[in-house]
Amino acid sequence: MQLVLFGPPGAGKGTQAKLLSEELNIPHISTGDILRENVKKGTELGKKAKAYMDKGALVPDTLLIDLIKGRLSQPDCRKGFLLDGFPRTTPQAKALDIILDDINKRLDAVINIDVGSNELVRRLSGRRVCKSCAASYHVAFHPPKVEGVCNACGGELYQRDDDREEAIKNRLTVYKKQTEPVLEYYKKKGILTDIDGEKEIEEVSGDIKNAVEKL
Repeated sequence: MQLVLFGPPGAGKGTQAKLLSEELNIPHISTGDILRENVKKGTELGKKAKAYMDKGALVPDTLLIDLIKGRLSQPDCRKGFLLDGFPRTTPQAKALDIILDDINKRLDAVINIDVGSNELVRRLSGRRVCKSCAASYHVAFHPPKVEGVCNACGGELYQRDDDREEAIKNRLTVYKKQTEPVLEYYKKKGILTDIDGEKEIEEVSGDIKNAVEKL
């Protein structure tokens, strides 16, 4: 089974991807993981990607597409895969169609975990990180025993700049601008399934599993 998992920052996509990958016994393929693996191994593509990453620039589509094609051609993807973080733009979605044609596969479904902006801001803005050991907490879901103090080392907890409300709203605006056309692309193909991501983790996981079983 070939799947793509969508979801904005804070939607719990990483958690759901791990659960679904284990449930279906297919590899969870994250673009970030692919980039890091190629950089670590020092592959030709990895060296090219590193040149952009070191500058803080986005890795070009052409390079990213080559990396994805290489990963999807590996033996562990023969029974299927779960793509996470790709495609993020319509040109990438069209390129993925070509990659899949080349390896005689097709997407079975694109699953979109839908969460409202207010809930996403609440989830993301509640994160606190320890200045000393980088342990992560959440004011609502995983609070420290003593407010502002790390359980592990007693260090001071702080809110990262990118977890502040204004920064989060900017991230969500960029995500929406990039992904709405992609979701529309897959909706027209008839393979898009929206999942309510504001439920409890187990419920969301169950809804995704039910949707996949109907394919």
